Amino acid sequence: MNLDVHTLFMVTIYVEALLGLLLLFAWVQNTAITAVVWWGFAHLFRAASIVLFGTYGSAPDLISIDLANALLFTAYAVGWTGARVFDGRPAEPVYLVTGAVLWLLVCRLPILANAIQIRVLIASGIITAYIWLTAYEFWRGRGEKLVSRWPAIFLLFTHGALFLVRTPLIAVLPLPSSGRMFGSVWLTVLSFEALLFTISIAFILLAMAKERTELRHRTAAMIDPLTGIANRRSFLQDANALANRYVADPRPTAVLAIDLDHFKSINDRFGHAAGDRVLEIFADAARQIVRSSDLIGRLGGEEFAAVLYDVSPEKAVAVAERIRTAFADSTADIDGNPVAATLSIGIAHCAGSMLDLQNLLARADQALYFAKKNGRDRVEIAASADLVLGPTDDVPLQPGLTASEAAAKSTV
Repeated sequence: MNLDVHTLFMVTIYVEALLGLLLLFAWVQNTAITAVVWWGFAHLFRAASIVLFGTYGSAPDLISIDLANALLFTAYAVGWTGARVFDGRPAEPVYLVTGAVLWLLVCRLPILANAIQIRVLIASGIITAYIWLTAYEFWRGRGEKLVSRWPAIFLLFTHGALFLVRTPLIAVLPLPSSGRMFGSVWLTVLSFEALLFTISIAFILLAMAKERTELRHRTAAMIDPLTGIANRRSFLQDANALANRYVADPRPTAVLAIDLDHFKSINDRFGHAAGDRVLEIFADAARQIVRSSDLIGRLGGEEFAAVLYDVSPEKAVAVAERIRTAFADSTADIDGNPVAATLSIGIAHCAGSMLDLQNLLARADQALYFAKKNGRDRVEIAASADLVLGPTDDVPLQPGLTASEAAAKSTV
């Protein structure tokens, strides 16, 4: 079946324009993702460039080839800028016109005036560079778990590669003479591919924007906005998931109940801004010390909890002590104020066949109570038959004794 390339050109113009307007309309509905605006204008610029291409043979080459290509390069540059903005990188105005300026300068060189194949190679290279740069921007942001990134990267890479095919095709099927532009076989194939690409990429970009919005909503519901760690709901949900995993693969697990000492006094003495900073410092210190596989969350106010999977009692104590000392060091001076905040930690450990998180949290909270009662700024461990400090120690740790005190007692 033969395709009417003139009709294909017209369809492509309408599709590009409609998709551009659709993306702009989507942005109006949710202005939080400004990259959609860039992508919308990229489609509109492409539509305008195709209109100019369609005047080949009836308009001067300056308009139908030089200016049309310059506008097309700008369209792809705008799309690349949208990808940069999407992942939080700044828009660079110089990059928006680099390809177009380079092309217009090349077109003015007398040596290339009639070198059609070289000019097509240059044009294809510019377009491919912008397309692959767009794919690279999405690849750089792959740390954000957006499934839509991967088909976008694949389509962009493939589309850019097809543009490079234009030059060898021209060598086999030379560019038609003026007035027969729409009779070119290679132009038919590339035009049809471009139409399919522009439809596919527009919907994938919309899917990415929608997916990010949903991800941010889910994150907002599960993350404490001040500290950036899990809120109570998320922490308990993740802890329950870990408990289910524990059934299939039991490993020694510790629960830490953490409370900032005299937090109300800090707010009263230094203001709520300093209090918020103290909470942020704790979250940062704890995140740097616990493993990525561990859980840590804010249960409310100045109360936090952590679950350490596959750790011995000794290791749990060491982690708790590192958190305690790192926090004390970091809060010794905050913005010139001698805050010197401290925290107390209670630990409960489990090495049995079942992981009862509610019971562990209750025991850790009881140990935290003893830490508060015994002077604060300390780590206490809940009594348990499986809590022994070393392979030869047989004295269980008791509430009211720190790990170091219990170790000393066991050697007597």
